Amino acid sequence: MDSKKLVVETLNKVLPEDISNEQIEKLVEKPKSSDLGDFAFPTFILAKSLHKAPNLIAQDLVSEIDTDGFEKVVNTGAYVNFFLDKSSFSNDILHTVLNEKDDYGNQNQGDAGNVPIDMSSPNIAKPMSMGHLRSTVIGNSIAKIITKLGYQPIKINHLGDWGTQFGKLIVGYKMWGSEAEVEADPINNLLKYYVRFHKEAEEKPELDDEARAWFKRMEDGDEEALKLWTWFRKLSLAEFQKVYDRLGVEFDSYNGEAFYNDKMNAVIKTIQDKGLLQESRGAEIVDLSGQDLSPALIRKTDGATLYITRDLAAAIYRKNTYDFVKSLYVVGSEQSEHFKKLKAVLKKMGYDWSDDIHHIEFGLITNNGKKLSTRKGRVILLENVLNDAVDLAKKQIEEKNPNLKNKDEVAESVGVGAVVFHDLKNERRDNFDFNLEEVVRFEGETGPYVQYTNARALSILRKADNDDYLKANDLTVSDPEAWDTIKLIQQFPEVISRAGEKYEPSVIAKYSLKLAKSFNQYYAHSKILTDDSGLNARLALVKSVSIVLQMSLALLGVKAPEEM
Repeated sequence: MDSKKLVVETLNKVLPEDISNEQIEKLVEKPKSSDLGDFAFPTFILAKSLHKAPNLIAQDLVSEIDTDGFEKVVNTGAYVNFFLDKSSFSNDILHTVLNEKDDYGNQNQGDAGNVPIDMSSPNIAKPMSMGHLRSTVIGNSIAKIITKLGYQPIKINHLGDWGTQFGKLIVGYKMWGSEAEVEADPINNLLKYYVRFHKEAEEKPELDDEARAWFKRMEDGDEEALKLWTWFRKLSLAEFQKVYDRLGVEFDSYNGEAFYNDKMNAVIKTIQDKGLLQESRGAEIVDLSGQDLSPALIRKTDGATLYITRDLAAAIYRKNTYDFVKSLYVVGSEQSEHFKKLKAVLKKMGYDWSDDIHHIEFGLITNNGKKLSTRKGRVILLENVLNDAVDLAKKQIEEKNPNLKNKDEVAESVGVGAVVFHDLKNERRDNFDFNLEEVVRFEGETGPYVQYTNARALSILRKADNDDYLKANDLTVSDPEAWDTIKLIQQFPEVISRAGEKYEPSVIAKYSLKLAKSFNQYYAHSKILTDDSGLNARLALVKSVSIVLQMSLALLGVKAPEEM
């Protein structure tokens, strides 16, 4: 049984009937020091109803509690302190992890319900910059976490493959580009035309009119315009794929903005039929003043549609196609207002399933405190960052383990993993500044530190060259240094559940750092390979740590090399 549940059920038998298990669970704490036990229950809440001092209530409860499953239950002031039975607890946990292996922590909250995840979504003809990292790796990790919880994620790369920027790109290409140049280095040259267009348009505003005209030709199905657009899209996807392969990210759908071109009129008609479409200065809007939101602009004065029109079509398409239980949009915090409007319009249209749409917002990655911007050409390319991270990792591997056989492969796993881990250890709503040297260190709160700890655990098991522990009945760990590590292993299912509930991969990343640190302290203070009666239990603990660390890294989309 889950140790916290054991505490809750034990308390339930002695507390007044009007206090539910849910209330007890919220009140049960983990003491700051293990000297005060493994769990503590504060009795202040009972003082008023029982007309008694909290410390006396704690004394009375301790005298009534059934201590089965505990070493002891004592009171410290107003708290009831529970000390778990270390022997049976360690034996149960280690057997569970060794038997369940990668299935440890699996839950069925999702009941195989579909969850589309709108993620990554780079713009065609622009490079994947550090700005695209967050949506990609947060979305990928959430997909893995909710899979463990029994949901069926559908990863959708909602490509930015339509809009006036393509008009600008066509103008730029026709003025300054060539087919040979684009084929030689697609993304960088297309970006060059795009940046130059913006610079020149400041002096020559007529370029903007030309760009709008080209985009109109695209919308009208003009052959030349669509041929260029298709070419830009194909070249861009091939370049994106190189980055996705390195990050280990796959998608179930690449339906981007263009996919919804023929689906918007039906949406606008529905809005109109429901009497929601209003004219405002020549444009068409849905009034959202009742929801404290500015109007949702559905169609501009020139008849052009907007992001929200497209997202309404996408939301309805996804509901009809996947019959989702939740629909997630992993998009930056600056789009918060947009998603509030999207949900509000869907609700007005009578779609109550709009309540199941969630904006998974995240903060910015900055460089020296400055926001990254494609338009101004201040771009840090994601591929370059990954290359630099791999070079740094390789340098450190050369120093630490010069005879390592597959150095290049390990350096790739460590360097790329370091960048992904660093992003995900930050709470997603927070902004953070990126410093590569800090990210790829083998010590401190980094991905390489967790990877190295797992490699160390596997190295111990190789040295032991003995798998008797896998068949042993008694896996009781009596070593007090191991206790914190065993308790952390037991918390893994609860950690996954919390990460899934909050759509927060940082919960997993922080947990993996905690487990790695706890295991390294155990390793520093214990002679694990001593051949005595406790050897099997200690090796079972090392193996369990490795299983859980590898799963934690996998849930973040980070590889776990066996040697480093």
